[in-house]
This record gives sequence, C-alpha cells and structure tokens, in this order.
Amino acid sequence: MNPDLDALKPYPFEKLAALKAGVTPPAGLAHIPLTIGEPQHAPFAAALQTLQAHQLDFARYPATAGIAELRGAIAAWATRRFKLDGLDPERQVLPVNGTREALFAFVQATLDRTRPARVAVPNPFYQIYEGATLLAGGQPLYLDCRAEHGFRPDFDAVPAEVWREVQILFLCSPGNPTGAVTPLAEFQKLIALADEYGFIIASDECYSELYLDEAAPPPGLLEACAAMGRHDYRRCLVFHSLSKRSNLPGLRSGFVAGDAELIAPFKRYRTYHGCAMSLPLQHASITAWNDEAHVRANRDAYREKFAAVTEILAPVLEFPVPEASFYLWPAVPGGDDEAFTRELFAADHVSVLPGSYMGRQGTDGTNPGAGRIRLALVAELEPTVEAARRIRRFIERRA
Repeated sequence: MNPDLDALKPYPFEKLAALKAGVTPPAGLAHIPLTIGEPQHAPFAAALQTLQAHQLDFARYPATAGIAELRGAIAAWATRRFKLDGLDPERQVLPVNGTREALFAFVQATLDRTRPARVAVPNPFYQIYEGATLLAGGQPLYLDCRAEHGFRPDFDAVPAEVWREVQILFLCSPGNPTGAVTPLAEFQKLIALADEYGFIIASDECYSELYLDEAAPPPGLLEACAAMGRHDYRRCLVFHSLSKRSNLPGLRSGFVAGDAELIAPFKRYRTYHGCAMSLPLQHASITAWNDEAHVRANRDAYREKFAAVTEILAPVLEFPVPEASFYLWPAVPGGDDEAFTRELFAADHVSVLPGSYMGRQGTDGTNPGAGRIRLALVAELEPTVEAARRIRRFIERRA
C-alpha cells in the first residue's frame, strides 16, 4: 500500500463516533444532528425533473470536459455572479464531480514533490486539504484562523522563506467552519503574493451562495482577478458546487474555473483518472446553474434559521456574527469542546462537532479549533430551532 496512507489522520466524524461510543441518550428525545454539512432542504425540483428526462443518456460514456452546453451555462453563471468580463467555456471551465473530488485530485495532479512542497491551508479546515496534501507527498502549512484576526488567516505572519516553499494556497470563503468571508482586497493581496512567490491559489467557494445579506454577496477570487484586469486569471482557480447552492449534494456536480494553463493539465490528469460526470447529471446541472429563484428562496430559509437560532443561543454562547455559509462557530462554556459535545449528546440527544477535530496545533502551540463547536444548521427550521432550545437548556442547567 501507499505508505503515505499512514500519514492520514482520522476523519472528524470517526473521532466523533468514538467520543459518543457507550453513551446512551434519552430515549424519549429524537436525535437532532448538527454535525455534517449536508443540506436537508428540498433539492431543486426542476433539476431532478431534467435528470429523469435524460435518464436514457446513462447508456452513453461522458467526455472528461463535459458537454459544451454545461460549460457554457457555468461560464455564464460565473460571469454574472462575479462581475467578470467573461470565461472561455472551452479553456477556462471544467465540470467536476463536486468540490471534494476536484480539490483532492487537483493536489495530486499539481504538487511537485521534487522540490519543497508546502500546501498552505486555513486552520481549522476542511480535512480534504490536508489529506490531499499528505497523499501527494506534500507538507501542510497550517494558517491559524483566530478571533483576533476575524477568523481568517494572518497572511502577514508568514515569512518570505516559507512562502517560497508554498506551491498551493487553499482558501475557503465563506469559510468552513467559521463562516468568515475573504474581502476583495485580501484576495488581491494574495494574488500579488502568488505572483511574487510563484504559488497557485485554489479557492474553495462552495458556500458562496449562502449569505445572509442579500445586498452583499461574498466576493470571489476570479472577481478579484477581474477587478485587477487579470482576465487570464493567472495562478488562480476556483471550485464551486451545486451541493449547497441547490441542495443537491448527491448529484456530485461542480466545476473548476480560472487559469487555462492550469485547467489543461488538470483535464489531462482527469482523463486518466476516469471521473467524468454522467450525461444526465450534466443536463440536470445546466438546469440548476440557469436558475436563481430557487437559490434566493434557499437563502431566505437559512436567514430565518440563523435569526431564530441566534436569538435563542446568543444569551448563552459567544460566536462570531455569521456572514455566510450555514455554520455557527461558538465557544463553549468551560472551554472543553469534547466534554461539552459528549455531555450534550448524553443529556439532550443533540450531536455537534468539536472544533478541535477540525484543527491542528497552530503556531502558538494550541489548536485554534479547541474550545469551540461547529453547528451545521442544515435541517429544516423546526428541528433546528428545537436543537438550539435543547442546547440552551443544557447550558443553563450546567451553569
């Protein structure tokens, strides 16, 4: 077996299962999980209808590049959403099977292990960034996201000699688990650093359409490029998905877009990797990318939940004001996120994710996720509000 497999850490949900092992929650309370970021809102119905209408296309092999109609729909959507002069659907867009698969594969295709191969990742982080790096023979560089810096990395704290060893910088905006949004000016600052030190920026923007202020959609990396007149998007790639935007996580549909000089070799890698999206899924994706009404309705549903949950929990928990995504990132009373998680499950049958499971030891010797929990507000309104009420009662009893 590949010896790099031994470097992989247990996935957060494996650790959570071990933490809860042997605990018997109250039988009279239904379980409410706030752990996995899997949308529970109804999938976009028109996309499912399109999928059914094209089911006979399962009899055909799909091409790695996807059909022209899908690339065109993606390019048109991204151009509208991020105020671009345009994306070339032939050279600057590549459909993928969701962001998770593409993020992992991109590191395998890109990292050059014949020289220093550091991959900078936000800390805490989505585990795929770390796992992909380790299996490609690279070394993760953890960039702490702490409260004093708005739960975003302090890029100024990275020395020049370290930047010189970085080959890929992962961004996640809006962030998982913090919900923090990268400002346009910060994207542009990072683009200048990428030019100076020669690294690639891979921006995971799968939560970009879940934002609380309808008048302030989160900016994106390609938007920052366009504002600088960089219409070749040099050194920059974005990763988007229909999972959160359209409540279609099982469709496994997304795209990568940006620098054509990076897209071309990645496409070649994927041709051998054998991960082309099936044709019915491509047609369903076209329907989803072409419609915004369902996305606005989805945001409205999340706003209602955030407002209700914030009203319930703000008196007993401290957390950053959410800007986007569907997570809350509260600090737990007493500071022990594992004990809080286990005791909450035992007492009130609510599952949350310890923040320490999403982070690693940072530059100051501590884990920036420790002492916090991630709440994924993905269920419908009623069970989410009920979970918040149980958490509040649990904290008040515990005080």
